[in-house]
Amino acid sequence: MTHQNLLGDVPATLLPDEAGPREALAAGTPAAEVAAAHPTSCEAWAVLAEAALADGRTVEGYAYARTGYHRGLDALRRNGWKGHGPVPWEHEPNRGFLRALHALGQAAAAIGEDEEASRCAQFLQDSSPQAARVLA
Repeated sequence: MTHQNLLGDVPATLLPDEAGPREALAAGTPAAEVAAAHPTSCEAWAVLAEAALADGRTVEGYAYARTGYHRGLDALRRNGWKGHGPVPWEHEPNRGFLRALHALGQAAAAIGEDEEASRCAQFLQDSSPQAARVLA
């Protein structure tokens, strides 16, 4: 016997487009300048985190990723997220948060913070299986 979920599925959270930061990054404006001008931009913080991690600046990458992650949580909550549910990769404005979450997991693993790395990996998988595949 199967049981029907009477509460329904949790709706996906879709963040609003942040055209200013996205366009500035696409035009080649340094991510640090974009983050300074748009400190709530998850994408700018994610770009900073990814670059720092790629350069071996792990602690700096961790700090950037943590900032992008928390800015993303704030944005998700402002847009109806209740602490769980899909945050689809397919919706481009969600990608900055998902990238910051992934970078935070990578940085946590690099400094031996295994619980945090596992939590981030699970959160990413739960939020967007596609993001987990694309970013892996």
